[in-house]
Amino acid sequence: MRWQQGREVLTDMIARGELERVPASRAHADHLLGQARRHLTSAGAIAAADPAGAYQLLYDAARKALAAVLENQGVRATSRGGHIAVRDAVTAQLDPPLGGVLRPFDRLRRRRNQVEYPSGSAPAVSAEEVERDVPKVEQILDVAAQVLDRMSPLS
Repeated sequence: MRWQQGREVLTDMIARGELERVPASRAHADHLLGQARRHLTSAGAIAAADPAGAYQLLYDAARKALAAVLENQGVRATSRGGHIAVRDAVTAQLDPPLGGVLRPFDRLRRRRNQVEYPSGSAPAVSAEEVERDVPKVEQILDVAAQVLDRMSPLS
């Protein structure tokens, strides 16, 4: 059975050049999820010593988990679509019912950008902030792993 939810959104994103078709690959999706899990572990391990680096790893873990969902379906974000396309494509397909789990991704993305491109007005990220977001990223990784077997490649 083909996954239908959000299919029109993905088709439109492909037409706008935000996503591109690639060969669907469960192996590559599993590879991305493995990287995401290692990033999550590393973020926890370095949070006290390097909170900014830990936050970047934390965000990358969430992004790679969502990218794995798309790779499994045979699409990936282009440079035009970027990380927002990853968010939009996966959210269109999984919200509802999983929007609550996915919702922190955008906040993580914005915060990561503040960390990566700091300004004097943005507070520095703390180890406690990293630790607060670890469970949210764990949930995103868990959802990505759970849906891979259910979501079919685009045709």
